[in-house]
Parts: sequence; C-alpha cells; structure tokens
Amino acid sequence: MKIDRVTLTHIRIPLIEPFRISSGEVSVKDAILVGVSAEGVTGYGEASPMEGTFYSGDTPESVWEALTNTMVPATLRGKADSIDSVNAILDGIEGSPFAKAGIETAFWDLEGQRTCKPVLELLGGQYHSLESGLAVGIYPDIKSLLASINRYMPEGYKRIKIKIEPGWDVKPLEAVRREFADFPLMVDANGAYSDEHMDHLGSLEKFGLMMIEQPFPRNRLQWHAELQNKMKTPLCLDESAEDIASLREAFALKACRIVNIKIQRVGGLKKAKNMHDMCAEAGIPVWGGTMPELGVGGAQTLHLATLANFKYPTDVESSRRWFVDDIVEPALEVRNGTLQIPVGSGNCHRIAEPVLKKYKIAEMLFKGSE
Repeated sequence: MKIDRVTLTHIRIPLIEPFRISSGEVSVKDAILVGVSAEGVTGYGEASPMEGTFYSGDTPESVWEALTNTMVPATLRGKADSIDSVNAILDGIEGSPFAKAGIETAFWDLEGQRTCKPVLELLGGQYHSLESGLAVGIYPDIKSLLASINRYMPEGYKRIKIKIEPGWDVKPLEAVRREFADFPLMVDANGAYSDEHMDHLGSLEKFGLMMIEQPFPRNRLQWHAELQNKMKTPLCLDESAEDIASLREAFALKACRIVNIKIQRVGGLKKAKNMHDMCAEAGIPVWGGTMPELGVGGAQTLHLATLANFKYPTDVESSRRWFVDDIVEPALEVRNGTLQIPVGSGNCHRIAEPVLKKYKIAEMLFKGSE
C-alpha cells in the first residue's frame, strides 16, 4: 500500500452549551480531521485537542504545528504502509499524543475499508450495543445543573457523571441524589484536589458513587494510592493513565481500581488496545472516555469499547448532545441509553462533506513521496 496524499482539515464547530470543568471552559469544538488516501480509498482520523490548556498541553494550534511540521512529513518520508509501520514512525517522535492519534487512527479506518472490515474487528472486538453515560460540566448554580441533566435523560443514559472541584461537590451531589436516588452516579475532578482534601473526598462515599475519577493531578499517583486505601469507592485514573509505564506504576501502588482509556490522550488505537489488554490482565476494568470528540473520534471510541474489558458506560453521547453539527453520517445517536455501530467497514460512518466545508478554518494537503 502506497500513500498518495494526506489531507489535514481544521474544523471549528460551536457547542450547544459551554462546557466547564475544573481547569477551564470552552464554547467551541476544535478538531483536525486527518485524511490518509491510498489506492483510491481514504481513511479518516481525528486529532481532537481542546482549546487552550483545557485538558492537556496539546492545543489546536500546537497539534496543527506538530502535524504539519513533523508528523505528516515523517509518516510520508518513512513510507508508512500499515498500522504497525505508522506506529513505529510515530513512536520515534516526542510529544503530542493528540496529533499522533489523528494520523494513527486514520490508518485503522483505511485498513478497515481496504479489507472490508470494521475497525472493531481489526481490534478483536465484537458487535454489540454500547451503553452511554451522560456527562455534565460545572454550572453556575444547582438549578442549572439539574435542568441540564433532566434535558438529556429522556435519551435513557445509563449513568450520570458530574464534574466537581473544591467548593462544587457536596451540594451538587446532594441535589442530584435527591432527584436520582438510586441511579448510577460518578464524579470527575480532572485533578482539581490536593492531599489536603483527603478527608473531604473520603466523605463523598456517602453518596454511593460508582467511582471518583482523577481527584488529584496526573503526577500524584501516591496521593491516589493513599486515598484509595482509605475508601471503598473505586478511584478511576484518567489524566494519570498516559501509557503502559504509568499503568504499571499505578497498579504497583494500588492507586486505582478503574481506568478511563481515551484514544486521544494515549496517542492512538494500538496503544489504547495495549492498555486495555494490560488492565484486563491485572483485573482492572476500563471504560471509554472522550474529550468529547466529534463523530470520527467518537465512533472510534465505540469500536474500541467493544473489547471485552470495557465494563462501564462510555462517555460517547449523541452528536446533538454537544455539537450544533457533526462531521459524520449517520450522526451518533443514543437510543434507550445505548449506541449502535452501523454495519460497515472502517469507522462505519461517512464524512459529511457539507458540514466539513461549512466549519473549515484551515486545510493543508501533503502529496505522497514517489
């Protein structure tokens, strides 16, 4: 297989409502669509960083720079012709896992289309309905929080996740528990707490939570281990679960009982699958998190989540939950709390070209080497 061209398209789509977590707020979704074409077929991946330093050091601007200046040229220069070969090339480049995810996942879609197989089959997964969980951000008041939850719950979401931070945890949890007494509920702190909050976080056990996700900063695994040792409620690692090495350290410390795997954070589907396999071997269940991505990245998370050790509802939600438009056809849709991957090959979703054109803010074409 010889790569004919790589096309990068920077898209910016407004969110239906601002999304706020402990580290910031965004009102638009930036994504860079990576199209890799070979032998008349184009595979698509999505590099999906958030605006600013919302979640990680990767930003739309830094990812565009990494793709255009380094990663796409290296992929073409190295004559990548398979999933394994592109991973070998990208492994030799430091930094920007979001950029790597954009290129690497395009090769999975390309290979799936060439072999008439869905990505989930290439990964070793099996078709089944995937449960979806509702995620809501931080709101200015309890009334707004409950209004948001009640607006989307008619789609049948299987659990609720609320974002928390110091000063915004007990009261929103009390309110949600009053309205959804026995419903599966979890919280996500995005690393907002410090070791001074150990006892306070321990007090959240009274709310009967499924898990507490990433209470401490990513490099504070020892704090996670200390808190997990005191609690029956499982701790879930997100930002701290960057790669196999970080998982090995976390498991040795007993810093968590659940892991959130995000394709963007870890740099692609192959690495995500390897982390899934390691967690399965260690007896640690996982679930599929999102940024949230647009439809390409969301669909790829669903393919990943068909692997056996994904035990909890995914954060992938309906396209209309977050975005005024989405770049895939059919759009992602939660029905009765579940998502279904369409029968097809590769990502199993087509690119909605009119939407791409409408929200495109930059594009760059790279021709394959002779």
